[in-house]
Amino acid sequence: MAAVVLSGSTSHGTVLTNDAGMTLYRYTPDGTGTPMCTGGCASLWPPVTVPSGTAHVAGGSGIGNLGTVARSDGTLQVTYKGMPLYRYTGDSKAGDANGQGIAGIWFVIPASGSTTVPKGAPAATTPPTTAKSGGYGY
Repeated sequence: MAAVVLSGSTSHGTVLTNDAGMTLYRYTPDGTGTPMCTGGCASLWPPVTVPSGTAHVAGGSGIGNLGTVARSDGTLQVTYKGMPLYRYTGDSKAGDANGQGIAGIWFVIPASGSTTVPKGAPAATTPPTTAKSGGYGY
């Protein structure tokens, strides 16, 4: 079985989702490299991973540029254009996008393929180290 990335409708437009319709997010400190959201952060923002024993990722209609990257625990996390993908535990049903813009570093990914940080949002380059709120989960 493969991990599946689709598109779905939210209050922020049509964005990338998992096969259950849950919104997927990017964490700007990750860039297009090693996943930086680990430990408590990953509890609040679960990484989208492929099932054990497979590295295959399937994209819905018009969704390409999918791949995987190794996490520090050895699991493979799904990437879009090299960016590791996450879900947000604050989303309770398909179409929720409650994580959009949290702490200025968590963003939905438009299904149109744009990965630009929305205007007015800072482009973080280093992960937070002491935050206890704002969606970091540390």
